[in-house]
Amino acid sequence: MTRILVIGGGIAGTATALALHKAEFEVAVHEAHPDTAGDIGAFLTLASNGMRAVAQLDASDVVTGIGYPLRSMRVLDGQGAEMAHVPLGEADDALLRYRCLRRGELNAALQAEAVRRGIGLSHGSRLVSVEDGPDQVTARFADGSVATADLLVGADGLNSTIRRAIAPGAEPVYAGQSVFYGYTRSTPVAEETGHITMVRGSTVAFGYAVSPDGETYWFARVAGEAIPVEELAHPSPARWRERLVELLSKDATPAASIVAASTDSLMATNATEIPPGTPWRSGRRLIVGDAAHAASPATGQGASMALEDAVILAKSLRDMPDLDSALALYEACRRPRVEYNITVSGELSRGTRNPSSTGRAPSAQRPGDDTLASQLDWDLDMRTVAGDTDQGPSDGSGSDGP
Repeated sequence: MTRILVIGGGIAGTATALALHKAEFEVAVHEAHPDTAGDIGAFLTLASNGMRAVAQLDASDVVTGIGYPLRSMRVLDGQGAEMAHVPLGEADDALLRYRCLRRGELNAALQAEAVRRGIGLSHGSRLVSVEDGPDQVTARFADGSVATADLLVGADGLNSTIRRAIAPGAEPVYAGQSVFYGYTRSTPVAEETGHITMVRGSTVAFGYAVSPDGETYWFARVAGEAIPVEELAHPSPARWRERLVELLSKDATPAASIVAASTDSLMATNATEIPPGTPWRSGRRLIVGDAAHAASPATGQGASMALEDAVILAKSLRDMPDLDSALALYEACRRPRVEYNITVSGELSRGTRNPSSTGRAPSAQRPGDDTLASQLDWDLDMRTVAGDTDQGPSDGSGSDGP
């Protein structure tokens, strides 16, 4: 195999391209958005497992150059009393610490690194159809251009065109919560940076972290009916803020005042998930990241899972003798892990599973760090871990995060 097409230049797609390029495949990325989309999206946290994948991409400097580290998590009850203050992930390792960053900045940084390494990255390249043949796959784009490859990787997100071709009818479903994000520089709370605070309020799951320059990043997850599509298309930040302040004011925590101090840059989305069991591959087509296994944000693992996908896919293609065996190994490694994350995240969002008092996502079968580390270890042949594929969702310290 010599040439791979990646459809989608977001976090999952660009990371996949970086991994494939490191494995010495010829790779090109096609992104529908006309530029880096650096201003799109709210913030996210990369967990230690995601940062471990970043290190295997030789991109630690790129990612640690943006955002800020999170070494611990505080948990407050509805009266504002501290229930717990615990370390986050591998807090003692500067490269593996949790990191809080803006999604658009991470996306732009990864794209810039891909271009720097000589990876072809086409913007404004919207896929319209795919033809899967016995010897190659052909992608056709809205501008009339055509590209062929040995494998096409769909990293085109929640509303994936590739997924709809592989698994018609497999659509994202609402996970039971609306999610709001915002920022403020006039926060009424005096907090040090370096930790995230989770608030276990009576009606809203709330979290916030303060950057080194004093900006508070916050999220709120609200159970109930989904925000109507029309309202998402024509945002009403002032109304959203008013509603959140009313809900959060029921508790004696800093949450209501943080939201009240925020600007109209407030953003909202509906928590959605891809149903477990959705097919990921057909012939020379494969989907990764949110296209394959989007989960509600309750465990804060979406971007980290996508980064894991990138490394393990590239290693599987590098180490296995043919395409089918490589994709089979990749799926065997990834599916149990990511679908467990979908399940846990969905249960947290729907309120059928309670977060623990420490903020850690509860798990009866959390994965062994050594197994994940070996799968991500760039120098370790994937054939040596082919038989050990019973994985759970996170790095052992997953949080009830944004």
